[in-house]
Amino acid sequence: MPCALPTLPASLQRIAALAWPMLIGQLAVVGNGVIDTAMTARFSATDLAALAIGISIYVSIFVGLNGVLQAISPAIAQLFGARQYRQIGAELKQGIWLGFFLAGTGCLILTFPQGLLAIAQASPLLNQKAALYLQILALALPATLAFRIYGALNNALGRPKMVMLIQLAALALKIPLNTLFIFGGLGIPAMGGPGCAAATAVSAWLMALSGWLILRHVKHYELFCLFGSGWVRPQWPALRSLLRLGIPMGLSYLIEVTGYAFMALFIARLGEIAVSGHQLTANFGTILYMLPLAIASATGTLVAQAIGAGQLQAARRTGNAGILLAAMLAVPLGLAIWLARTRILHAYTDQPAIIAAALPLFLFIAVYQLFDAIQVCVAFILRAYKIAVVPTILYAVALWGVGLGGGYLLGLDPFQISPPALRGAAGFWMANSTSLALAAAGLYCYLKRIQRKIESQAASI
Repeated sequence: MPCALPTLPASLQRIAALAWPMLIGQLAVVGNGVIDTAMTARFSATDLAALAIGISIYVSIFVGLNGVLQAISPAIAQLFGARQYRQIGAELKQGIWLGFFLAGTGCLILTFPQGLLAIAQASPLLNQKAALYLQILALALPATLAFRIYGALNNALGRPKMVMLIQLAALALKIPLNTLFIFGGLGIPAMGGPGCAAATAVSAWLMALSGWLILRHVKHYELFCLFGSGWVRPQWPALRSLLRLGIPMGLSYLIEVTGYAFMALFIARLGEIAVSGHQLTANFGTILYMLPLAIASATGTLVAQAIGAGQLQAARRTGNAGILLAAMLAVPLGLAIWLARTRILHAYTDQPAIIAAALPLFLFIAVYQLFDAIQVCVAFILRAYKIAVVPTILYAVALWGVGLGGGYLLGLDPFQISPPALRGAAGFWMANSTSLALAAAGLYCYLKRIQRKIESQAASI
């Protein structure tokens, strides 16, 4: 007897039930960045500018590596939908090997970041502080990726609440750790911006240890045979399968993030105030992104589970519900951002020059909420179908070509053709908003094509 298709209210309810702990957990992660930005802004404008440069580089590296690891999630979700529980443990162990290799690569780049820092053309003092920030984060990267593997497993199984609790606990530790390392105390000298990285390293290792203890001792995970099965070597067929999906996923994450990262590096050429205003705007934009990201992640998990169970029409309906939910929430959110923009900026800093630099940029993050919500939700649904190559190409054309390339032409105006209102940081944000609209339209059309093709193939069997 065929499985009854989910109604729209039922799909929305399932997505919301899975999305809210993901949202809180993701906000806790972003909250660490907000705390870093706010506390460093009160230390000095120079340290804030160095933090902006360092974050832009670290996030590019971390998100790219994390994107490769995220191939674990749809793979496990499909196995869970197909009730292949022992295979989940085998898949996770190969994911751990993949994380080990990725961590080694990332640590090497972070330890020697001078080539990337040269892009910003910043002062020697800013480069020195940003380099120290990145070198300290090299110590945190292995633990951060390890916890991401734990999170990918739990999200794929539809059990994100424990991940959320660990992330909230880490957030609670962030202010005292930042206070200790940024401003100094207990015999530790004031480190300024690089102190944020030291605090992150401590909390990252505590989070990784917590995840390991839960996997080791909570009875629910015994179903997947994670322990007691002996030494498991890297297996190329399994790693190749993860990389086939993970590499384009990682590249798409990298393209999306470097669109913002290189914005910061180019805007840094305009001075400390300009890049600090951009940093505050980008930081708040990251907070807002957590809502559609949580909906997208929850939708992708449920779609992948339905695909694994062979319920392709249910997968399509669930995906449509997720896109609708993300779009409906984006419009009022954008309006609220615009109306509250002054209060939001004053919560970050009391420096009038930085507020004046950031204020015009809030128009762009208010407008692009709808496009951003649609594109991220569609991207996660495509990954649930294990499709990532074409979306990566679409991201490259839109976000790098139109977004970053257009931003360079408008913001830095090398040919003296940009309107005065779009010179500087505003030009970069205008081009970025346009690129998100193009990405959303392209990804949505491609998703519909893929769904028709897969369902047609299944019906002909």
